[in-house]
Formats: sequence, structure tokens, C-alpha cells
Amino acid sequence: MKLLKMCLVVVSLVVLMAVSNVAFSADKLVVGFSQIGAESGWRSAETKVTYQEADKRGVELKFSDAQQKQENQIKAIRAFVAQEVDAIFLAPVVETGWTTVLKEAKEAGIPVFLLDRLIEDKDVDLYTSAIVSDQVLEGRLAAEWLAEATGGKANIVELQGTVGASVTNNRKKGFEEVVAQHPDMKIIHSQSGDFTRSKGKEVMESFIKAENGGKNITAMYAHNDDMAIGAIQAIKEAGLIPGKDILVVSIDGVPDIFKAMADGEANATVELTPNMAGPALDALIKFKADGVAPPKVIQTETKVYLPDTAQAEYDRRKELY
Repeated sequence: MKLLKMCLVVVSLVVLMAVSNVAFSADKLVVGFSQIGAESGWRSAETKVTYQEADKRGVELKFSDAQQKQENQIKAIRAFVAQEVDAIFLAPVVETGWTTVLKEAKEAGIPVFLLDRLIEDKDVDLYTSAIVSDQVLEGRLAAEWLAEATGGKANIVELQGTVGASVTNNRKKGFEEVVAQHPDMKIIHSQSGDFTRSKGKEVMESFIKAENGGKNITAMYAHNDDMAIGAIQAIKEAGLIPGKDILVVSIDGVPDIFKAMADGEANATVELTPNMAGPALDALIKFKADGVAPPKVIQTETKVYLPDTAQAEYDRRKELY
């Protein structure tokens, strides 16, 4: 009788393990992804890569485009909770205002993974992991390149990203930390271009008008490449030569900035990989399989690119973006 009971226990454990493995297999997972929008080439590439990475692993992806509005992201998260998805991926449009809705996800037992942006520190317990680049480092690298290129003497105009976004705050912080080390480097104008080409062009036009037709501007630093592309157009329309009269440094690594560098119209970009979903999905699958929480922050690589490799990088990336 004891032997029979032991056999039954072993069989029960095997069955439970089998059921558990089926429940946590990647091809059974459903992930809701609340994306900010498609405000830039990089953002569109991130969306495309997320679909590709989910497909590689057999994960079903439910996608929601927030069109750069936080209220749309909050609605999407609540919809994902109601649909009882296995996890939520969130690229938060701003840092604040997530406490209530993320508590709802947590109470429903749904892990939340942040992609490429963070939220305010008081809410760190409300998400499982954040897959991000070192955005402060990105700003530092842009400023370090500019300091070397100008000998530490520059009048800089800055195109900031979306007001209130963690990426905006961090890229500004890193850049300013380096500028502060060089007394002859000054940020003479700084304004949001909202990460879009059209707004980047508009704001750059106002900077040029304010500074003697742009003649008082040494360099332009943009928090993303798309704003830089818009600014390059404004510089050309003002009769100046981008990349020469006004140096251009930005962040992301989208194809058009490499084309601009190859054409001599931009000088440097700091890469932000669009593949945040791959590491997030791997962390999610492992978490579901063994119950061990992933690192709170999973950091991606950061690299500076210059004109010498621009044409090759443009050819390599243009199919993705």
C-alpha cells in the first residue's frame, strides 16, 4: 500500500510538472505591448523588431499604438489586464502617472516589463524588469565627442525629446555633466522638439533666427536622430552647411542619420538598439519557467558611430527601419 501511494505521488508530480511546462512554454504565452507610437524611425523599428522577436519564440503579441498619449497607454494596459495576458510590455511615454494602473496589473498577477524608458522611482515595485540603454551615458558620449571635435569651445543648441520622458531627462543630464567640465562650452538654447522631424525643424528654425541667422551657433545636439534630420533641413534652408558650419550630433542610429553622415551633413550618432523585446522576452520566458525574477534592469549596449562607417551602416540598417 505504501509503495502504491509513493507511486501515485510520483505520478502526480510528473503530471503537475508536465502541466506546468505546457503552461509556461513560449508558444502559449500572450504578451500585450503598449507602444508609444510611431513618432520616429527608431520607434517604428522597435515595433517591427518586437513582432519579429515574438514570432521567433512563438509568442502571441497584442499590440496597441498610443499615438504618444499616456491616457491611451493606460486604457491599453487595462484592456490587457481584462484579457488576462501573460505579461505586459510598456514603453512609457512619460515617467509619472503610472501608479494606479500598474497596481491593477500587479494585483492581477501580470508582470510588467518596461522597454527603453523608465518610470519614477517610487513605482519600481510595480514592474518586473526594465530593458533600457544607459541614457545618461548616451548624453555623455555625445558631449564627449563634441568636446573633442571643438577643442572644448562651442555654442550649442539642444533639441530635447518629449517633456517629462525619462529618456529626455537622462540624455540631457549626461550631456550637461560633460559640458559643465568645459568652461567654453555653453548650451545657449534648449527646447523640446518632441522627438519628431517636423518639430525638430521648427525649433531649429527659431534657434537660427535668434542667433544671427545661425552664425553664432557652433553645434546642434539632438536627443534623437529624427529631430536632427529636421534640424539639418532648417540649417540648409538658412544657407548654412550642416556638419561644417554647425556640427550635428544626435542619438539613436537610424538609417537616415547615417545617410546624412555619408553626405557630410551630420557628424556623429550614439546608437540605441531597437531590440529591447528580445531580452525582455527571454527574461519573461525564464521567469515563467523557473519563477526566478529577472534583474530589475537589463542594460543594452551603447556605441558611437562616425562618418567613416556611415555608408556601410546605412546599407545594413535600411531594411530594418
